[in-house]
Amino acid sequence: MDSYLIQVNGHGDHAPMLDVHLKNTGNIISPGKVKGRKPRWAVRASEMSKKTFNPVRAIVDSMKVEPNPKKAMISLSLGDPTVFGNLPTNDEVTQAAKEVLDSGQYNGYAPSVGYQSCREAVAAYYNCLEAPLTAQDVILTSGCSQAIELALAVLANPGQNILVPRPGFSLYKTLALSMGIEVKLYNLLPEKAWEIDLEHLESLVDEKTACLIVNNPSNPCGSVFSKSHLQEILAVASRQCVPILADEIYGDMVFADCKYEPIATLSTNVPILSCGGLAKRWLVPGWRMGWILIHDRRDIFGNEIRDGLLRLSQRILGPCTIVQGALERILHRTPPEFYHNTLSILKSNADLCYAALSAIPGLHPVRPAGAMYLMVEIEMEHFPEFENDVEFTERLISEQSVFCLPATCFEYPNFFRVVITVPEEMILEACSRIQEFCEMHYQGAEGAQDLECDK
Repeated sequence: MDSYLIQVNGHGDHAPMLDVHLKNTGNIISPGKVKGRKPRWAVRASEMSKKTFNPVRAIVDSMKVEPNPKKAMISLSLGDPTVFGNLPTNDEVTQAAKEVLDSGQYNGYAPSVGYQSCREAVAAYYNCLEAPLTAQDVILTSGCSQAIELALAVLANPGQNILVPRPGFSLYKTLALSMGIEVKLYNLLPEKAWEIDLEHLESLVDEKTACLIVNNPSNPCGSVFSKSHLQEILAVASRQCVPILADEIYGDMVFADCKYEPIATLSTNVPILSCGGLAKRWLVPGWRMGWILIHDRRDIFGNEIRDGLLRLSQRILGPCTIVQGALERILHRTPPEFYHNTLSILKSNADLCYAALSAIPGLHPVRPAGAMYLMVEIEMEHFPEFENDVEFTERLISEQSVFCLPATCFEYPNFFRVVITVPEEMILEACSRIQEFCEMHYQGAEGAQDLECDK
């Protein structure tokens, strides 16, 4: 028997050693002569990949419509504030990244959960008396989307279910279904500024419910929950002993007449994984820096959830180290007027868009209070030539070159979502074209009945 010593990942005098014994039988297996197996190609996609489905991409990719060549395209569909260049990040943010890059100190691997000093910076930024945080409560991730993925993966097993808002961000369902987790949709109420239908929410809870996702401020609704409503949500979670995954990527991105409350600051016993990042508030979605904040005042998560997040973070060995190195300066030295100016632009655009669309027969926008979106109801009975919101938005593209997302993408038919981050003149032009489109196709009660009879 031949014996070999292999050193693995060791340093110094006490490196771990793996003792490997190989038995030499003298038999050599010839290639292509494995007994009972005839070689053949059989490469198939994994079950996980087959279960991965993004409804936004599926719907948008299937639309296949050409815009009106006589009108320049105005896209109000993509939730990226950087597209048109009218919402640049602050110089302090870019300078922080430049200096870190020039230093040459952040070119290597970091710990999978992020550098200790960077986690300390995030903890210090969000720490408060009502929801204290230390570096041990922070996991750095590759964007908020990975934070959500890790949070779901640590809280839910295949065969369990999660509670997801309707309308809601499509990624929750995409991630859950790929992991074999069932999605139960709870309703938001447009007539109550998109508050949660609490009775419906609680009726969905069963013994297999792993967590409740609360998205506040909301994508796609642009809504911001009041303190009292958040307390009602926490009461449901507390009664049912269901932890909360809080998607708070738009936290503090609220208009002046509204106040944002992180849900963890109101919780006395419900454990919460809060997901956030740099993408929206600092206007750098492509930098892919997110985080999970672990709020567990009663030690309900205990070490198990923390250890689970650590192990899951090791799958990709942490987020970009350059951005990590710039985090402390970005968080603590970005001037307050930068946030104020961004919100002023968004609020102005929201008001313009809401006022313009409210004046159009057949449309009912719901006034937003934050984030970067507003939702618009289509009175489909007054547009009888269109089967649904997808057809409505397809024709809006082909006739007016205005692209809004049909809310079927968010499990909420007969609405569409408008992104309000575009320059003011484009908002006004888009609303003017939407008005022209609706006036062209709107049917009063009698006209709609006649068209139905003709069908």
